[in-house]
Amino acid sequence: MRAVSFDALGTLLELEPLAPRLQRELERRFGRRLDAERVARAAAAEIAFYRANHLVARDCRSLEKLRENCARVVLEALPELRRGAVPAQRRLGTVREALLAAISFRLAPDAVATVQALRTLGLRVGVTSNWDCDLQRVLGELGLREFFDVVVVSAEEGVAKPDRRLFEVAHERLGVRPDEALHVGDDPFADLAGARLAGWSALVIDRDGRYPECLAAIRTLAQLPPLLSRI
Repeated sequence: MRAVSFDALGTLLELEPLAPRLQRELERRFGRRLDAERVARAAAAEIAFYRANHLVARDCRSLEKLRENCARVVLEALPELRRGAVPAQRRLGTVREALLAAISFRLAPDAVATVQALRTLGLRVGVTSNWDCDLQRVLGELGLREFFDVVVVSAEEGVAKPDRRLFEVAHERLGVRPDEALHVGDDPFADLAGARLAGWSALVIDRDGRYPECLAAIRTLAQLPPLLSRI
């Protein structure tokens, strides 16, 4: 094993609970109380829309268009915002501001120490993630980008996991053969199956025990360095 790649969201990064943060931001900007369950459904609809359409956000211009469309999903799910104090011509922009303010990521507690330990073992380390072109900035703001040799982003490559082509880009940039690479992610389909299609080894990070039937699973990233040190 010469290289390890990580998924981003759910593996290295965690999304702060979106619905309550979105509710606070919308209520502050629109000056009215909102129903928590309705906001939660709007947040879920926005997340689903983003996941289905994130590949279009390959550069700053297309990312801004995606964000506008995500805000439109929220506005359509919450028609009561149209009866607020915000003028019609400013509603979509105001929802977009609230949505961006509500989206916040934090590092998984075992992310930094694990990546540092793998580098100490002499392994090349990368990220292979389904994300828009903003991932590089997010990793930088969280102080994580400097630890990675490569960051392969689906929107920038025009192909998303589980498509093997994203992993092929990753092992080429890592400078290793497929059989020398390990991918770790939280999705048995996109991460485990996708990596194996490309000839990689793969593990699922299953912190909550959601996949008890999966034999290729670890419960924490901290399990990786001792595991790989024996290979």
